[in-house]
Amino acid sequence: RRLRAGETWLSRFNQTERRAMLGSYTKVLFVRDPFHRLITTFLQGMGINPSFSSFVQEVLDSGMHNGSAAWKPLVSLCRPCLVQYDYVVKFGFLRQELGHLLRRAGLPVGSLLPELTDSQVQWTYRWLSEQMFSELSAQQRKQLSHFYRWDLAAFPFSSSFLSD
Repeated sequence: RRLRAGETWLSRFNQTERRAMLGSYTKVLFVRDPFHRLITTFLQGMGINPSFSSFVQEVLDSGMHNGSAAWKPLVSLCRPCLVQYDYVVKFGFLRQELGHLLRRAGLPVGSLLPELTDSQVQWTYRWLSEQMFSELSAQQRKQLSHFYRWDLAAFPFSSSFLSD
């Protein structure tokens, strides 16, 4: 990626400088089951393949370093070991967690919080996951679990189809 004028990558600073820069901010990380991220990317047409299985193979073949940010493992994008996040908000619990964040910031929750139907979203993704997961070979399932192993270890995706 190309940096804009005045922009510097956080990783270019030493640990003391990073701590000083980030210390005054409330750091929030939004996470999502990696398998759900794959499904969404596929459904949005970001993959050039006609089947989900072919798309997954494209993801696996691209590897960790050549892949799109849409499907790269979260730990490679957000560096949870580098940045100490104050909140980690899991997709599927947005309504309750966003309400808490707005209250903490001293903002009126009712007027700013969108209508979210987390239970419907969770049910839909569960159904989609079952359908899409059934299209994958045992080898692809194993490779995906390995590809996202650090995300699955770092974040609470206990109901993920990729969890062991």
